[in-house]
Amino acid sequence: MRRPVDAVNAHYPEVVLSTRDRLIDAAARLLDQGGPAAVTLREVGRLAGVSHNAPYKHFADKEDLLAAVAARELARPPRPARRGSGSPAEALSQMMHGYVDWAMRHPARFKLTFGSWSVDSAELGAAATAARTALVAAVSAAQASRDLPQGDPERLAALIQATTHGAVDLALSGHLARSGKGHADPKDLVDDLLGYLSS
Repeated sequence: MRRPVDAVNAHYPEVVLSTRDRLIDAAARLLDQGGPAAVTLREVGRLAGVSHNAPYKHFADKEDLLAAVAARELARPPRPARRGSGSPAEALSQMMHGYVDWAMRHPARFKLTFGSWSVDSAELGAAATAARTALVAAVSAAQASRDLPQGDPERLAALIQATTHGAVDLALSGHLARSGKGHADPKDLVDDLLGYLSS
């Protein structure tokens, strides 16, 4: 029978994870299964194959652990543009498509990451800043190539992210689908928005 720690490491067959990384991975899996309520430090320790006290050596409390999960999700590299496409607009489209794929595949992680936070986590703050910087840079590149209108890239990035985020929320709630309400999925609306902006 596979031990809990083996199940965690199976996600990363070529990498030996640190105890902290195993705890974050275990917390993310519990979050996927039952939302934040399912994540307890004791259960995270059990799933990661460590003692029930081990999580407290790495995280002050559950909120600190969840902030680390959110930081890891934000730090994941954006989905690369399709092979053969060097267009900044296409790269931005694929970045937002990757955001949609992640959010639809992991709705609990999406809601956690972009929910309100009471904990002051330097790790989460740094990850959020880096993710935002990458998005604004992608928008700026598309503006430089004349694929997007000129203007404040921060504001344009906020418009694109807000549209994408809202479309995902609607889809997760059953209010947006190609064969139903809206006659579109979130990726369709992303592409519609970028198309309107480029025309």
